[in-house]
Amino acid sequence: MSIKEKASTKEFPEIKEYHATSCGIFFKRKKLLCTKNSPYQKIEVFENEYFGRILILDGLVQTTERDEFFYHEMLVHPAFVAHPLPQNILIIGGGDGGGLKEILCYPIEQVYLVEIDPLVVEVSKKYFPWLLPSLKDKRSKLLIADGREFLKETDRKFDVVIVDSSDPVGPSLPLHEKDFFEDLKNCLNPEGVVVTQLGSPLYHLDSITKKNIFLKKLFKLVFFYLAPVPTYPGGSWCFAFLSDKVGPFAIKRNPPSGLKYFNLEIHQAAFALPAFMRSVLCKT
Repeated sequence: MSIKEKASTKEFPEIKEYHATSCGIFFKRKKLLCTKNSPYQKIEVFENEYFGRILILDGLVQTTERDEFFYHEMLVHPAFVAHPLPQNILIIGGGDGGGLKEILCYPIEQVYLVEIDPLVVEVSKKYFPWLLPSLKDKRSKLLIADGREFLKETDRKFDVVIVDSSDPVGPSLPLHEKDFFEDLKNCLNPEGVVVTQLGSPLYHLDSITKKNIFLKKLFKLVFFYLAPVPTYPGGSWCFAFLSDKVGPFAIKRNPPSGLKYFNLEIHQAAFALPAFMRSVLCKT
């Protein structure tokens, strides 16, 4: 290693996230902006020359300024172009606000953002420019609460529910279990749609397969789709589109203008699963 390389490594210490025991992703940290510990998790924000500001929870990348649009657009817009009239919306998790900003592109009546960790919201308000204006929108209602408890206690019904959870560890673990999805279904309107992230088809296929078993018992229509997310494990991410009456292919409206990734051609193509994944899911 040259003197120049040594100086560079010292100035920009590496942040590593392991996706398996022998591989993962790394970033050179240009500047540490924030590090805090909440009762639920460790929260960090740092700046990288290429990806800009990066939010990390318990050592796992949640969002970056440069590539957040891949994940958030594909989390939100498939349900919204397919639902006949999405008006009352619920987001569980998603305290960074990326999903919220995408939902507010539509003429909805109200959206509830239910986030368990208030510190995630406060940190995101300060370091990610999209959250604060989204929360100031009169259609937005922020609730600091456990998503499970909210579902059990609410008497509201929703047209679209977006589950923007992190990996199935820590405070997000219950958001990946069968009883949580049973409660989700109970709060849906008859034509309601649930979209949830499921993880990497490469690293998390066993987990996706297990969820497939109980999701097919709960919902009449279960569709999986994929999207690229460069900073997530494997670079490809899996989502589930769940409903009893609404499928993803009868398009009801065009997406909003100005999106960076999602369009109707991408929408159709995303539901075409690779052979290795299709063969496993078809067996369950």
